[in-house]
Amino acid sequence: MPINPAAVGARGETGTRSWNSKDALLYALGVGAGMLDPVNAELEFTTENSKDVKQRVLPTMPVVLGAGGNVLAQIGSFNWAMLLHAEQGIELHREIPVEGTLAAYAEIAGIYDKGKGALVVMESKATLADSGEPLFTSRTSLFIRGEGGFGGDRGPSEKREAPERAPDHSVTYPTRPDQALLYRLNGDRNPLHSDPAFAKMAGFDRPILHGLCTYGFTGRALLHTLCGSDPARFRAMDARFSSPVFPGEALTVEMWVDGNEAFFQTKGGDGRIVLSGGRLAFA
Repeated sequence: MPINPAAVGARGETGTRSWNSKDALLYALGVGAGMLDPVNAELEFTTENSKDVKQRVLPTMPVVLGAGGNVLAQIGSFNWAMLLHAEQGIELHREIPVEGTLAAYAEIAGIYDKGKGALVVMESKATLADSGEPLFTSRTSLFIRGEGGFGGDRGPSEKREAPERAPDHSVTYPTRPDQALLYRLNGDRNPLHSDPAFAKMAGFDRPILHGLCTYGFTGRALLHTLCGSDPARFRAMDARFSSPVFPGEALTVEMWVDGNEAFFQTKGGDGRIVLSGGRLAFA
């Protein structure tokens, strides 16, 4: 059957996910931590045994800690090759511990008719399994091409654009030519990011970088620039995926600060916007 708009409110089963120090280190390396200076910078995210340095977790790691069952199975059938990751948001309720087990469920928060496709919004809530303490909430928007036109609500159309002034901060990070091969070890083994033949079938001349890897690089820039490198100050991050990135490209994160919030966007090596409409809340 096609997309079922009545699936809004459907909830997947509660699932659990455990992680440890090694997983946190691997995620940090996957989003470029320590690349520019492996000896003097970001040791709290890249090592667990450096003298007088306590290991901590990058605040964007929730994007690889998802759990809660396959709630997408409840929205009907569709061609998975037509699915695009449109937006991603995370809200942290506390700092992510170096190791632990979470319990989480996901539900369908919205299904919108965008004409040429359907926009499906999923929300996942995670707690620490042993205490029930809220850990994070994530919100993922997926655009499914060819599934629109069912007569449903078009949904919110907020367009967040950069202020008409120079950014307050701009940070550029390189990515490695093998960045996607490293990041995929966090769990996303989609061959679009590793198999040249598959990438060509999808219309790319070579594998592309995971959008959530770009998201993690951007989160590092925001953390170090606006949060004093303290994950406890990093409260929420939202952004739209606007253009694919190829491994080896430089990423430039531009930030405009307004109190305890900031607008941001990320540009690829040629200046095109690859993450747009970004919002950070911080303490």
